[in-house]
This record gives sequence, structure tokens and C-alpha cells, in this order.
Amino acid sequence: MSAQDYDEVTAFLGEWGSFQKWIMLLLGISVIPNGLSMFSVVFIADTPAHHCVIPPNANISAEWRNYSIPLEEDNREMRYSKCTRYKLDVIQRLSDNGSVPGIDVNVTEIEQESCKDGWEYDKSIYVSTIVSEWDLVCSDAWKVPVITSICFFGILTGSFISGQLSDRFGRKIVLFATIGVQTLFTFIQLLSTSWLIFTALFFFVGMGGISTFVVAFVQGMEILTPRIRTIYSTVGITIFFVIGYMLLPLAAYFIRDWRMLLIAINVPGLFYFPLWRLIPESPRWLLSQGRVEEAEAILRGAAKKNGVTAPEVIFQALQGLPKVENKTESRNNVCDLVKSKNICWITIILSFVWIAVSIGYFAISLNSSNLHGNRFLNCFFSAAVEVPGSILSWPLLRSCSRRLCLFASLFLGGAVLLLTPLIPRDLSWLSIALEMAGKFGFSVAFTLVFPFTAELYPTVLRNTAVGSCSTAARLGSIAAPYFVYLGTYHKSLPYILMGSLCALGGLLGLLLPETYGLPLPETIDHMQTIQRCKKRKTSNTFSRDTSAVENESVL
Repeated sequence: MSAQDYDEVTAFLGEWGSFQKWIMLLLGISVIPNGLSMFSVVFIADTPAHHCVIPPNANISAEWRNYSIPLEEDNREMRYSKCTRYKLDVIQRLSDNGSVPGIDVNVTEIEQESCKDGWEYDKSIYVSTIVSEWDLVCSDAWKVPVITSICFFGILTGSFISGQLSDRFGRKIVLFATIGVQTLFTFIQLLSTSWLIFTALFFFVGMGGISTFVVAFVQGMEILTPRIRTIYSTVGITIFFVIGYMLLPLAAYFIRDWRMLLIAINVPGLFYFPLWRLIPESPRWLLSQGRVEEAEAILRGAAKKNGVTAPEVIFQALQGLPKVENKTESRNNVCDLVKSKNICWITIILSFVWIAVSIGYFAISLNSSNLHGNRFLNCFFSAAVEVPGSILSWPLLRSCSRRLCLFASLFLGGAVLLLTPLIPRDLSWLSIALEMAGKFGFSVAFTLVFPFTAELYPTVLRNTAVGSCSTAARLGSIAAPYFVYLGTYHKSLPYILMGSLCALGGLLGLLLPETYGLPLPETIDHMQTIQRCKKRKTSNTFSRDTSAVENESVL
């Protein structure tokens, strides 16, 4: 809308009526399955304690059977080797000769071999995981981070295509279509007979999940009023995601089989489809497509729910415009994100910030099962720490600079990660506390970067922009499992790399334009100017004004 401001025109609806409450609730519920499935890999792909199998039919005495697996030091504790055993034929010969291990024979000098007969897994925590079912350990351990990365690659693809699809076909139809994709492919995963099939299906699960979140986020931002929009983008949609995330360790605690766990976390998605008639299309999107009558019909229905009277003509300046003129706006695509120098720099900086936030957030989340203590509680705490982060984001967005808040939260997360390697090993509780503090900072940054991005871009590009920036973030999430894996080479390496990257991202965020207190832009021309471009523009304007004054003096 160029003739009238959308927020002013729709002010007759009020800020917090039945319509706004209903929209926030329905869109929020749609992302609960995302919280359940996003980090389900923490449990379904967890690696139980394991060691080589000694075949029951092996002709070995009970005494030699107890010495058949070498001991190795792991975190200052002696444990059975996970990937080797003493050569079985040698042990059988010594057992037949009546040799006594540790007395007649120095067991540590016996030659070792790989687990040729498979592995025996500890079932005190899990009945089964995909790791124990398909033996994704030792030489095949690299497959576990690949599974996670493929899921995040699906999230990347979904972030990219969901924005363009919903900008072209509408928010509502894409929202329900992506919920269907996530639900369908999760159920098909139950039939997986190998890790390759499971991984391929996990791609589509990730693609559907993030698409639902992105579309639900943008739809709420476009339907709700400015004040409620801030609540929705911080506490609203994020809290619903965290609710799903917090329910995950609870479900995993009671359901220790990976297939049954997938069923439990996927069932909630089935109950969303009957809500089709209750969720409207975004009026802003309809207006950008020239469908003024449909937009007005939705707003009149909203006015009826809120008990107010709508004007006879809501969008007066647009009533006489032919639809063909509005179709020009619908041709905007991802290429417009780099069309001018200003929007190009905004897109580049935002993409880097999203990547940094994503690496920090997902790496810490995926590492929760590797921390000391109860893995279910650690995952729950990792989720719960996002609640105060989301709550804090609300007053920050209402009363503080977007740029400064993003810088502070992201820089905090990076600084905490840089401090973590300095903590002594015997103070593991302090390391966990610092990681949770870092997770808090990243959760605040993640909550802030979504509305900040949506506020920077115009309606005709908003969903494409949020989807594209989210796509950049998925490059970070794809790399996150390997950042965690780097810890096997040097414990401090992941923290140093992640901390430096996140601190740099926070500093670059200071260059972005400020959007606090400003209306959402409707066209590309309405966008704010990036700091470096703004300074140049001011300098050029000053030079022109100075030249004009000099010319006037000469005259």
C-alpha cells in the first residue's frame, strides 16, 4: 500500500481482540511439532554404551570371557573398549591351555582386532536407537552427524522454497501443505530398513518442519497489529516452539524405542488439519496480489469477531486500481534481495548473522546428550533456558534498539563459548552452566533476528527474505554437527571457532539499519538505509548542498 498505511487503515480492529488471540493461538500450535521433531535426533540417534560381542558359542572359559575386551581410559575412568577386542582365536587357545589371565599371561600384550561379530549395547537407557539398530559406531560413527546434517539440509531447502512458494501461492495453503509433508514423511521413516533410507526421508521431514515455522511466523507478523506483532514474534511463536522442545525429553524419558518415539512426537501434527477453515489468508499478501475484495472480507470477519464495526470501504485508495498493476509486485523474487547496493549489503550482513546464530544455537543443543549428568535433564534445561530468553526478548523489542539487542545477545553467546575451555575439568558443573548461558544468549539472538529481518524487508519480499536468511542460517546448522565432532580432535577447538564466529556476527549486526518504532515497509523504496550507505548518502547530500550555497554566493 502506497496511498495509505496498512496499520492505520486496520486500526479499527483494535489490538487484542478475539481475532488476534485466536490467530496467535492457532499459528502458535502449528509450530509445537517443530519443537518436538527439530532435536529428536538427540535421542533417536544417541549412541548407547557398547563393546564388542563375544559370541555365546565361543569355546572360552568364563574367566577369559571377562578379560576378552581391553580397558581404555575415558574421561579419567577405565571402560571397556568400544571398537576392539583381543583376538578371539588367541584367547580360545589360551583358555584351552588353562592359562590364567593376569597371572600366566599379560593380557595387555595380546593382539587386538575389530568387532567382527558386532556390538553389544547397553539397554539401561534406551531399548533401541538408530545407532544400535544399524551399528553406526566405530568406523561407521561418521554416519551419525551426516544424518543430522542431511536433516538440516532439508531445513535449508525448505527455508528457501517456502518463502517463494508462499509469496506466490499464499501463506495459508503453504502452511498446511508443509505440515502435511512433515507428518507424512515422519510416518514413512518408521518403515526404514537402513540408515540410508532413514536419512533420505529425514531430508523431507526437515524441509516440511522449517517451512511450517517460517510461514506461520510471517503470517502472524502480517495479520497482527504492531504491538501484538512484537509479542507474537518473541514470546508468542517462540514459546510454542519451546513447549514442543521441552516435551521432547519428557517423551523420550518414557519412550525408549526410537520408532515409538517418532510416533509420539508426530501424532500432534495430525490434529492440525481440521483447523483449515479457522485460519485466514494474510490480508497484506492479498493486497500485494491486488485481491482487495478478499482482503476486505477477511478484515470484516475479524471485525465481527472483535465486536467492532468495519468501515464501508476499508482500502479506499486501492479500490479503483486494476489488478494487473498489482501483479507487477508479485513478480518480485529472490534476485531482488541483491538488486541495489543498500538491500544487497543488508542481505549479506543478515545472512552472516543468521549463520553465526545458527551454529552457536544448534551446536550447543545437539551437544546436550554429551554433557555430564542425566541426558534427559540436560536436554530439558537446554530447552527451558529458552523460556527466559524469549520472555526477555519481548521487552527488549518493545523498548530497545534492534541492532544493540542483537549485538549484545550474540556477543554474549560468543564470549561465553570462548571462556568455556578455560574451566578446569573437575568443575564440569561450571562448564555446563556456561554452555547454558551461551544457549540463553543464542536463544535471545534467534528470537530477535526473526522480527528484525521481517521489519527490514517490504511486504512484497518479506517472506522471501525471511526464508532466504533462514536458508543462510541452515548452512550453519548443517555445519553444527561437525563443530561438535571437532571436539574429538581437540576439546577446545569447537568453542574457539564458534565463539569467534558469533562475536564477529554481533559486531557486524551493528551496521544494520534501525527499525524500532517504524512501520513495516510495503515496497523496496520504503526500506531503511544501511549505516555505511547512510553515511555516504549524507556526505553526498552535504556536498551537493555546499555546492549549491557556493553557486548562490557567486550569483
